[in-house]
Amino acid sequence: MAPTDDRMDQQLRYYRARAAEYDETSYGVVTAERDSVPRIVDRLAPTGDVLELACGTGVWTVELARYATTLTAVDGAPEMLAFAKQRLAGSNVEFVCSDLFKWSPTSTYDVVFFAAWLSHVPPELFAEFWALVARAAKPGGRVLVLDELPARAIHETTIVDTVATRTLADGSQHQVVKIFYEPDRLIGQLAELGWRATVTPVEHDWFVCEATRDSC
Repeated sequence: MAPTDDRMDQQLRYYRARAAEYDETSYGVVTAERDSVPRIVDRLAPTGDVLELACGTGVWTVELARYATTLTAVDGAPEMLAFAKQRLAGSNVEFVCSDLFKWSPTSTYDVVFFAAWLSHVPPELFAEFWALVARAAKPGGRVLVLDELPARAIHETTIVDTVATRTLADGSQHQVVKIFYEPDRLIGQLAELGWRATVTPVEHDWFVCEATRDSC
């Protein structure tokens, strides 16, 4: 197994194990961060056919569903999807359980959205991942990325190079890829791949990146 494959397998195992405590450890029961989620989605207004990558427990999915005509949500952890399905019971959201590094879209979308996921994509898979995004986006479609600015690195216990070590409630330790992007760096990397992007800081030292594909 290649080193990258091993890291991605470890990362997926971590999120599968973390599913039951994810909402509490990421957002708390009632926090300012959780309260800001609907405001940020209102700002983005993701209408039409929407694809959400790495949907997790559905915190963002709920808000996307308020705007989307159709909504497809993909995640590699079935345990995460179980919580998302419960949260969106009765909705017409299509859930897909698939490793994002192996999944390929069968449709195209007006909006491709992912929150707190780009920072978990290894540098050597950055171009490959954005090629997947390009295949998923309709011509002229919007790609909306929500992630963390470097100021958020203080919330990580240990980071060596691009790998963070995290501890779950049961005491088990896991390693995940974690990259904090400076806005100019991200814009430059995307430009090299043919994307026009803007990066706007928002609440809690998060940022929103909106990218569109250059015309061929």
